[in-house]
Amino acid sequence: MRYLFSLSILALSACATYGPGPSAVGVLQPTNGNSVTGTVTFKQLGDTVLVTGTIIGLKPNQEHGFHVHEKGDCSSGDGLSTGGHFNPEARGHGAHGLGSHHAGDLPSLKADASGKAEVNFTSKTISVVPGVTQIVGRGLIVHRDPDDFKTQPTGNAGPRLACAVIKP
Repeated sequence: MRYLFSLSILALSACATYGPGPSAVGVLQPTNGNSVTGTVTFKQLGDTVLVTGTIIGLKPNQEHGFHVHEKGDCSSGDGLSTGGHFNPEARGHGAHGLGSHHAGDLPSLKADASGKAEVNFTSKTISVVPGVTQIVGRGLIVHRDPDDFKTQPTGNAGPRLACAVIKP
């Protein structure tokens, strides 16, 4: 009986860590003169966020900068109304997962020969749940150029091709 109880507790804790959690979505719309669209989902799994999605209309076989920005406002037509990169901890710009970087610095998108990029990574620097790194209500931007992960504060990723507001 004790064994079954322990097994039940273990199963419940696994569900709390890996089961259904809060999620958010960014539906990317093209900025003026562009055709990039897509949908990106953010799913909270414990202290990690699983980021998945598909983006189309990119320049084939090229990398594109990809960031969460400060403001959830795509009204300007060029994506500039989203402000700068989301950076609640006042860090320098850098590569996601490699040392210090903005919370909003995400891995670059890699378009295939048809201009489509599949998004599938995890992050411990953003959150769907309330807190200093929460991204709900913020902007999501796809840039024209690759992110160099060095130039401060933007990574020299160029104009904004698509914009989304991240919503629950």
